Amino acid sequence: MKKFLLILLVMSVGFQGALLAQTKTVTGTVTGGDDGLGIPRANVTVKGTTRGTPTDLDGNYSIDVSADETLVFSFIGYVSQEVLVGSQTTINIVLQPDVALLDEVVVVGYGSQEKKEITSSVASIKPEEFNKGNISNPTQLLQGKVAGLSITRPGGDPNGGFNIRLRGLSTFGANSSPLIVLDGVPGADLSNVDPNDIVSIDVLKDGSGAAIYGARGSSGVILVTTQQANSAEGRTNVSLNSFVSFDNIANNIDVLSASEFVARGGTDFGSETDWIDELTQTGVSYATNVSVTGAFGGTSYRASVNWRQNEGIAKGVSNERLNTRLNLAHTAINDRLRLNVNLSMTNGENSGINNGAFRYAAIYNPTAPVFDNENTVNDGGFFQRDLFDFFNPVALSQQQKFGGITKQLLSSYRAEFDILDDLTVAVQYSQDRFNQLRGAFWSRLDPQTGFGARGVAARNTDDRFTEIVTGTLNYTTEIATDLNMTALVGMERQKRTFEGFNAQVRQFLFDSNTWNNLGGGAIRVGSNTSIGSYKAVDQLNSAFARFNFSYQGTYFLSASLRAESFSGFGENEKTGYFPALSAGAELADIADLGPVNSLKLRVSYGITGNLPPSATLALPVLGNGGIVDLDSDPLTTDDNYVGLRQFQNQNPSLKWETKKEFDVGIDFAIFDSKITGTMDYYTRNVEDLLFNVPVTVGAPSAVDPSLINTASSTWLNLADLQAGGFEFAASVNDVKLGQVSWTPSINFTIYDKTTIESLSFSPEVGFEFLRFATPGSPGQNNNPIIENRVGQTLGNFYGPRFLGLDENNEYVLSADINSPDDFEVLGNALPDGDFGFSNAFSLGDWDLTFFLRGSFGHELYNSYRGFYENQDSGSNTWNSVTTDKTPVVLSTPTFSDLYIEDASFIRLDNAQLGYNVPTSSEWISNIRVYVAAQNLFTITDYTGIDPEVRYTDQANGNGFTSSLSPGIERRNTYFTTRTVTVGTTINFK
Repeated sequence: MKKFLLILLVMSVGFQGALLAQTKTVTGTVTGGDDGLGIPRANVTVKGTTRGTPTDLDGNYSIDVSADETLVFSFIGYVSQEVLVGSQTTINIVLQPDVALLDEVVVVGYGSQEKKEITSSVASIKPEEFNKGNISNPTQLLQGKVAGLSITRPGGDPNGGFNIRLRGLSTFGANSSPLIVLDGVPGADLSNVDPNDIVSIDVLKDGSGAAIYGARGSSGVILVTTQQANSAEGRTNVSLNSFVSFDNIANNIDVLSASEFVARGGTDFGSETDWIDELTQTGVSYATNVSVTGAFGGTSYRASVNWRQNEGIAKGVSNERLNTRLNLAHTAINDRLRLNVNLSMTNGENSGINNGAFRYAAIYNPTAPVFDNENTVNDGGFFQRDLFDFFNPVALSQQQKFGGITKQLLSSYRAEFDILDDLTVAVQYSQDRFNQLRGAFWSRLDPQTGFGARGVAARNTDDRFTEIVTGTLNYTTEIATDLNMTALVGMERQKRTFEGFNAQVRQFLFDSNTWNNLGGGAIRVGSNTSIGSYKAVDQLNSAFARFNFSYQGTYFLSASLRAESFSGFGENEKTGYFPALSAGAELADIADLGPVNSLKLRVSYGITGNLPPSATLALPVLGNGGIVDLDSDPLTTDDNYVGLRQFQNQNPSLKWETKKEFDVGIDFAIFDSKITGTMDYYTRNVEDLLFNVPVTVGAPSAVDPSLINTASSTWLNLADLQAGGFEFAASVNDVKLGQVSWTPSINFTIYDKTTIESLSFSPEVGFEFLRFATPGSPGQNNNPIIENRVGQTLGNFYGPRFLGLDENNEYVLSADINSPDDFEVLGNALPDGDFGFSNAFSLGDWDLTFFLRGSFGHELYNSYRGFYENQDSGSNTWNSVTTDKTPVVLSTPTFSDLYIEDASFIRLDNAQLGYNVPTSSEWISNIRVYVAAQNLFTITDYTGIDPEVRYTDQANGNGFTSSLSPGIERRNTYFTTRTVTVGTTINFK
């Protein structure tokens, strides 16, 4: 009986516990306190468990819980709330924005993390921090905003590209710019997106963050996220942004006036012409962006159309671009299945001139007229004389024509499915199609190129198709008390196809002023002609994994590994492995640090690789040689054939370039996050850089002595580099100056400049130094002025030192210009550091932002002074450059340190004043008007066109030698511009 009563008692207690634990369904809506809209994908979890559910697109949720449990409502950028369920069956929550946490979510490779948990060096830039004004390229949004990220475009050519370097040089080859990942698509082109469509840009700066991208991550990674489909059910929002910009010359070259030129001994043709004024204009540009967002039946969408037309300050220079974008998102199966489609199409057209016209506008005879009424047949009415290197700049800009059309289509399709609440599988497929058609035309009357050839026309087409398939599995779990883990595993395949065609002909009966009639050229072989085509395919197969651990939200550890196999390497070295390890600890959670509310220490190490510029470098490539006449009879052509020529030897051991990077950093926040910032110190070693090395034909191969060199060059893993630096960034948030709010931000980088550790493959094969970059013609074609020597800094100027002038006002130099062994290092082209200083002010409906940036410690060769400053009789053909550094020199222009200048500068890069117009309209939610300016002023001692750092020299051969020839301002540099923009933004309800 006692046993029966005991069993009955246990059953009774258990039954009562079961009643207390009985679950019920709780529903509700989570909305934002800032806009009153439902918050999609907000987290609704049961406190102390891993049970939970996300809200749908309208912020609605449903969850089964018991009365004694507590629900936690959270979303990035909002203050979390906890509610005891009790007897409630409906719980509606309004989450208030948390200003200190609005930027907490950071996009990383193949996912995102809370900023607190990140253990690598990552910079995140939001739209309010972007540069302002006429921003035609998304790259400009970041210029000067991220410590360690250098973005340069010397001059003001609207068709010119930007040079991007993250923490300095990481390769000699073509892949020296960071990898762009656009909405999860690696390798995308930034021209696929309009700046108005970007919602965030995250930069993975160190090796551990970039290692998840393996062989494409050595130069860093920039993750671009566009505005996605996200709107309340049944609600449509429309936004319109439109502006007009005006460009004028900001800086040009000072030269002698017409009377001064004649007094110096120049020929007087009787006119007084301002050649720069004749060549240039006020460039007027327009842009309009319209976007529409909405949602219906579990599907949300965002569509945008962006049209831009930019006109350069040089007459005949312009571009026009139309970009359309469609983002679709759909959820199904109780939001467990998520489908996303991103489509982007861009059509562009550009026209340009020979930028040498700027050079001749500066130095052409100022007494010459634009037109010559006595000589209209041979020169098309333009003034021209048969003198060496003497071309009418207006004629040059009109008798040579260059242009192109680009078409791009980027499409990506992604599906995610929650197999379990903490296990998600995802598949993404993307296509990136790029087509470029370029043309060039030189008139029969063009004295520089077309006259002797009786007209020349050329046409080129290049097509690129990239296909990427990615599959990932993401698992999140609590593996022990207070120890959480997120695991990511994935596989990826990338296939690229490149193909193109080119043709150039000459000798036209009459000028057609176009490249669309190549059949009109009578001569199609020989000088000033060409024909060719190409096709190349490569494939990259990858597998990767990453594990992130968090203990008590205080200690963090991340480890990743990527294995990749590339078709373009030697048969012995096709696969590479790229590991990374990083750790961090929030010291403010460990000890009371007083006013310091956050102090996170980070340490990381990662190895990344670099893909070669071509997939054929390891192969004994055969190509077209000269025409072979089998019977040596020039009167017969039916036995003429194009012979074969071997361009390079095979190298079965050609392998990956690798970068090994160590980084230690601190993220801090002081006075309740009033002051926030980050510091990083890094060192990097770049090993096995690729270089095309000349070898002796018939000698044993340096790679494999059993092989014989059958060509005059072999691609080898030749060079090793070492570099480092210190980075700092900080912001003071919302400083009150009376009624004015001010947020200043500063960043700077101090570089430990790149040192060349090795230029040798073996003791017998390699270089002690490499010299490149001759100043050019006239008279300075044979003396390279940049030396890269083992044990020294990359990018040293090398030559004789200027000691003064003799009694005849001729050079006294430290060495003869023909004795390079007696030359010395004269300076360095790379900067000691970069900095940026941004300021944001607000007062009521008014706001003002301005941004200063600069570089210091770098030097430039001023080619205008190097060629046109002297007053010797041989230089009387051209006008003379005048600066505060100009001595009276009667020698023939010769390179020395006299023409190397400190190019450190501070520039007011952009400023904007805006006003939010009050409105009570039922259909307009916001009206904003603004005026912006770019490149307002530059403070520098440099006397050339633009003191901007020159990381490459495109006038010097291919991408390999170009990267080894920094610091030269060429005479065809497009003049810098100052831009004023007036615009408005209207948001419709």
